[in-house]
Amino acid sequence: MSLLTSLARLRALHEGVAQPIATVRHCHLSRRPMVFIPLKLSGEAAAPLAAMLGTDRDRPRLLVVTQPRNRDQRFAWTAELAGVLLPYVEGFLADTETVERRNADPYERALDAPQLVVPNLGAVAFTRLLGRSTRFRRTDGPYPVPEEVPLLGRWLTYLGERSPYPGSSLMLAATEELGRHWATGQSGLEDANLAALLHWITDGPTDDAEDPLIWPPAGPATDPGFDAEVLAPAIDSGSPERVTEALRTQLEPTWRLMWRAIDLLAGLPEGASVAQRWEQDRASFSGMAAAIAEGAPPQPRRDGAVAAAARLARMERAQAAYDVQRAYDDPLVMAEYRLTGEAFAGEVVETDPGHTEGEGRSRKLRPLVVVKTDDPVRLPAGTALGTPQRRGQGAELVSAAGGLVTVKITKGMGRGRTPAQGAVPEVGERVCYTSLTDDFQGSPALPESESTPWTHGGPPQEYVPNDDDAQEEWS
Repeated sequence: MSLLTSLARLRALHEGVAQPIATVRHCHLSRRPMVFIPLKLSGEAAAPLAAMLGTDRDRPRLLVVTQPRNRDQRFAWTAELAGVLLPYVEGFLADTETVERRNADPYERALDAPQLVVPNLGAVAFTRLLGRSTRFRRTDGPYPVPEEVPLLGRWLTYLGERSPYPGSSLMLAATEELGRHWATGQSGLEDANLAALLHWITDGPTDDAEDPLIWPPAGPATDPGFDAEVLAPAIDSGSPERVTEALRTQLEPTWRLMWRAIDLLAGLPEGASVAQRWEQDRASFSGMAAAIAEGAPPQPRRDGAVAAAARLARMERAQAAYDVQRAYDDPLVMAEYRLTGEAFAGEVVETDPGHTEGEGRSRKLRPLVVVKTDDPVRLPAGTALGTPQRRGQGAELVSAAGGLVTVKITKGMGRGRTPAQGAVPEVGERVCYTSLTDDFQGSPALPESESTPWTHGGPPQEYVPNDDDAQEEWS
């Protein structure tokens, strides 16, 4: 936890209401997100009990396994879930655009992509396990399942594995996204309670927010009291209607909370880099769809050593890019780096737009800018710098002493003998420079099929399901 976030938590505790820790929204919000609230059977890792889902807040779809220990009913439930999710996912494949690339073949990218919004990280993990338990199922032979079940498993696995990818918005956990934009006066563990977190943001903390009778758990686990006193007798009664109504009471409050969370996030302006990251998500989604269309095998249970190392390297690069983009988009995030001395902000007090270096043909335009700042500057001379005010422009730290910092602009001034208009800050302008360089901003969004659609990189792996895969249980 950073210093400013800790301070925001203390202030939230003192004032009794959550404090903003972001000025813009750092995730993409679809015009038509699919809200997905799963519940699982207690004591089982991935045994579905019910789910409420849909794209219309006024028309949720409730799917229930009335006898959750019956394997046939579980797979029938999964087929019903596929009947809702697959048309939603595949509906984004009709409209595409051709993306040209230098020194590479063009590829087709979907103009939009699906977005699954779940309550918390537990729902993400359940989605991934549900995908694993279904993507290897056979549609013929002993214990066959409907054809759409393995396909649903592949998509659920893909979305579940894409969720932790830094900056990805294909699958969002509501508690995580709210926690990135607001700080509460409760612990991080308590922030995992969607009802409590939303009350801190909107109304302040209340005792009712943690009452499971008023606001049941957002899943995938259910409340033990509900299991013992309501669910178990309903299942034992053999009445599907009784089980359905019991589970509806657990899911409807969370359904309302999910749309409140979406509305809160939608009320923030979108960060400047969000669109670029969504392009990468669209490319990833398109690559996965292309792999399925070409008959690629299901995702393996585990990556091989090379694929795992490649995936880790990609995620590390993505995390570095995400950190830079968030700082460039959001002054509150940049303030963290100003506190550590990795960035400084101040007023321009002097400029030398015509300053050059070298002689004759090697002479280069290198304007100088002097900034007066109260921030600590702990960067050595020669450090490469970037600035959110002029993305893509490069600079270098010349000196820092007595609250005056001299910066030399090294690129992004145009091709003329004099700087392009607006390339050099004017005296009196407020600027910010940081050692977080902006090199990631211009990286192209590659199609996921260039890497592996399910591991976010590396060549596709040959995979043949073994007997254990074919007979894999729900758990």
